[in-house]
Amino acid sequence: MSARFEELDWRQTPLGELVLRRRWYPGVGRDVYEIKLNEEFLMSSLFTVAEEELAHLALAELTGTGLDVVVGGLGLGCTALSVLESEKVASLVVVDALGEVIEWHERGLLPGGVAADPRCRLVQGNFFAMVGSPQGLDPETPGRRFHAIIVDIDHSPRHFLHPENAAFYQPEGLQRLHEHLHPGGVFALWSNDPPDEEFMAVFAQSFTEVRAEVVSFDNPLQERTSTNTVYLGRTPAAG
Repeated sequence: MSARFEELDWRQTPLGELVLRRRWYPGVGRDVYEIKLNEEFLMSSLFTVAEEELAHLALAELTGTGLDVVVGGLGLGCTALSVLESEKVASLVVVDALGEVIEWHERGLLPGGVAADPRCRLVQGNFFAMVGSPQGLDPETPGRRFHAIIVDIDHSPRHFLHPENAAFYQPEGLQRLHEHLHPGGVFALWSNDPPDEEFMAVFAQSFTEVRAEVVSFDNPLQERTSTNTVYLGRTPAAG
């Protein structure tokens, strides 16, 4: 057993105070990693089912191999690692606004080894600004398109880490994202809130086959079942 509590890193960032810590939870019998920003929990390795399902549901929509994928939001790396579990994936670009989070993975402060997978490249950048840029989501290949774009950054389409992110969830923002996907490509979005009918209507303006999947998981801290939402949609197939 490790120490009951350990602060692995603390940084002052443009978004505020960022903390990575490891805590031993006797109730689950293992170490739990937590990321906090300004005293708000961003992610805990105690709850990773929905982040993993976000990747699994997105990739299940695609056939064939040689898939190129983008994940917006690195965090503890759960979604990225779930993408890399698939042999269908040829390359993964993970975009995160905080270089400090990328550094944690590169230094091995977090388990999983996402930074060590040769298919994966970690990129520091503002995902939402990159969506609106002609350069696109891969700085090494401007204008590159992907088979899947998977996003886990804001709490939901209504609750943002930064007010400027709100524009992404409007028709123009989603249409710009559409332009970074291949025909028949998949967009998947995580949300902490229940399915939002108003967002679904906006979503359907730019994507086809849109749906909201509710993901349930055990919450040992509250001794109940919790739920998150995964939104899924496609770009129209070619021809």
